[in-house]
Amino acid sequence: MSAADRERWDARYRAGTRAASAAALLRDNTHLLPRRGRALDLACGLGGNALLLAAHGLDTEAWDVSAVALAALAAQARAQGLALSTRQCDLDDTPLPLQTFDVIVVARFLDRRLFAALPAALRPGGLLFYETFSRLSAHGPANPDWKLADNELLAAAHGLRLRVYRDEWDAGDETRGLRGLVQLIAQKPA
Repeated sequence: MSAADRERWDARYRAGTRAASAAALLRDNTHLLPRRGRALDLACGLGGNALLLAAHGLDTEAWDVSAVALAALAAQARAQGLALSTRQCDLDDTPLPLQTFDVIVVARFLDRRLFAALPAALRPGGLLFYETFSRLSAHGPANPDWKLADNELLAAAHGLRLRVYRDEWDAGDETRGLRGLVQLIAQKPA
């Protein structure tokens, strides 16, 4: 990621227009989380997922390129009495460690180069929670390259055991549901 991109993300978070919130996929499926273990909120932004994971009792790390977002997350964690660690890093040059995490959450972020690294970073039995935009979504990034093609996330989870998969791009009542979001929970074989 270029320095200009990092600065753009810092400026976006400095503007403070949004509060940290966990992804619907994670909020709706906390019953699948292990009672203990190590969790990673990858490309965490303001860290709503990290806060939820830490509140659930997991040893939680939050990684992002934005120092501004990570500082806001650390302050929010302190205010809530939660322990978590933050790491400012650029995923272009920061490899994921092998078999390290029991839970990895990726929300509203897409870097296809990570599709192979995510399962490898999970411990046996570990869970991957992934939620991001479909190319058919009117929301999210303007560039369609930063959105998922049909069944792309499903194909990327090859070798993992599928637990949850949703893609509601245009079915049913357009005023309800998760329009344009693709959601996946998959488990690494034990």
